[in-house]
Amino acid sequence: MTEQNTRDKGTLLLAFITGLSINGSFSVLFSAFVPFSIFPLIALGLAAWCLHQRYLNRSMPEGMPSLAAAFFLLGILLYSAMVRAEYPEIGSNFIPTILMVVVIFWIGLRIRARK
Repeated sequence: MTEQNTRDKGTLLLAFITGLSINGSFSVLFSAFVPFSIFPLIALGLAAWCLHQRYLNRSMPEGMPSLAAAFFLLGILLYSAMVRAEYPEIGSNFIPTILMVVVIFWIGLRIRARK
């Protein structure tokens, strides 16, 4: 039981890192405000590959795909809010922050329902 719980946390962490790095890669490649760096691209490749290997080799318990998608969305929103806070010329970070709070509460409800 403990091994399954650790495995689930790893999947959620990889989904979160994939969300962060996909938004980071997009910002690095297509935003004039964010300076270029190769590290988001490397992180995206490694996180996506590890998440794919985990998907191929292990079965996901019921409810895990929706939680993984929520953590992926949380990573995207977190990076967007951080970049907008650092570079205010891009725009306000109000909407990503509000959506982040909603996703966090939804994740909390889903995790509480699983236990």
